Amino acid sequence: MPRQRRQTSLGSGVIIDKGGLILTNNHVVKDADEISIKFANKQEVKGKVVGTDPKTDLAVIRASAKDDLPVALLGNSDTLRVGEWAIAIGNPFGLDHTLTVGVISATGRSEVGIAAYENFIQTDASINPGNSGGPLLNIRGEVVGINTAIVASGQGIGFAIPINMARKVMDDLVKRGKVTRGWLGVGIQPLTPELAKSFGVTAEEGVLVNQVMPKSPAESAGLKTGDLILGVNGKPVKDPRHLQRIIAETEIGQSIELTVMRDKARRTVKVQVGEMPAS
Repeated sequence: MPRQRRQTSLGSGVIIDKGGLILTNNHVVKDADEISIKFANKQEVKGKVVGTDPKTDLAVIRASAKDDLPVALLGNSDTLRVGEWAIAIGNPFGLDHTLTVGVISATGRSEVGIAAYENFIQTDASINPGNSGGPLLNIRGEVVGINTAIVASGQGIGFAIPINMARKVMDDLVKRGKVTRGWLGVGIQPLTPELAKSFGVTAEEGVLVNQVMPKSPAESAGLKTGDLILGVNGKPVKDPRHLQRIIAETEIGQSIELTVMRDKARRTVKVQVGEMPAS
């Protein structure tokens, strides 16, 4: 006879609203039948998922608390510098409210293979299973990141989602129950040294358009296959993931200026950013 199995997991979270909204990782609550939330005062309440975003591995849940809850102070992750103090708080291996200290090891990490949109803070503050969804703090106690993953084969290599990135996802999930993202409607690829030489640029500059989708904002603006996108609003584009992140975080309907190289000549193309289709 088939047997029913009850499986439990644990994680951490950050209270972002006195009414009980909590920010955590999507993988902490994914496929959960029941969510139980335990506070520092040992009070335990039920939780309900407000919304999830697998593309950034973020989720917002609501605690059924009767009284107002203390709220974490959110900082500005854009001002982080390598070498400054980093403090992680979480529930590693069920050891609740564990605090570990380290430094910011790097910022802007991508190509990690954790989520579709990656812009991770790297830290050597000790992060273990159960820390996921908990806060990464600066020396002033402000939340600058959401602890998300570790490199299992390494030591002192942990990753956190920057709070500025999490803030937009969080606001969308609370207001709409889903995340809306900007969209150009182009297929892009990194430059190879050979392609870069043919354009007269270094391999670190820009991304190549290999497809323009029909009836997309890119087509309406006149972008063409073979264009090289060098910058957005005057700021250089490093690689495909960088461009994806910039466009995804742009408000829908906002006009942006792309610096494009076509036929070895630079030009400016204005594009009105659309909404990324669900598919």
